[in-house]
Amino acid sequence: MENFEETTTADLLKIHASIIEELRNRKILRSANSPTGDLAEYLFCAAFGWDQALNSMKALDAVDTAGVRYQIKGRRMHQRNKSRQLSVIRDLEGFDVLAAVLFDDDYKIVRAALIPAAVVKEKAVYNGRTNIHNFMLKDVIWDVPDVLDVTAQLRAVP
Repeated sequence: MENFEETTTADLLKIHASIIEELRNRKILRSANSPTGDLAEYLFCAAFGWDQALNSMKALDAVDTAGVRYQIKGRRMHQRNKSRQLSVIRDLEGFDVLAAVLFDDDYKIVRAALIPAAVVKEKAVYNGRTNIHNFMLKDVIWDVPDVLDVTAQLRAVP
């Protein structure tokens, strides 16, 4: 077993991506997205000093010192699936801001944004059969008023 203590976070994520891809090639795994959500939460909380919520909190991943509630989503755009659809949103009322980040195949940050809940409510698509909302993190989102591009802040996290 290799000792990873001296390995950078970026290199660990790249190794992980290679392992996931090999497991997919062997038909052991079907998904390419894990650990995307946890990484997104870590990056936002580290970049902005937010307090991470408990895992069991519905629609809430972090809170800042002013009491602003954040739902945090990440999407790894895999070479086999370039979709920008974030994981489902179950409660549009449980957060004030959606913090979202897109990663490339190797978990490098492509783009990140802070999106007011009002924008999410306007742009999300409701699925009544499963009682969820889907949100697509397209490039045009960064052009919407009050959406903040925070790509540089997340890239600055060591």
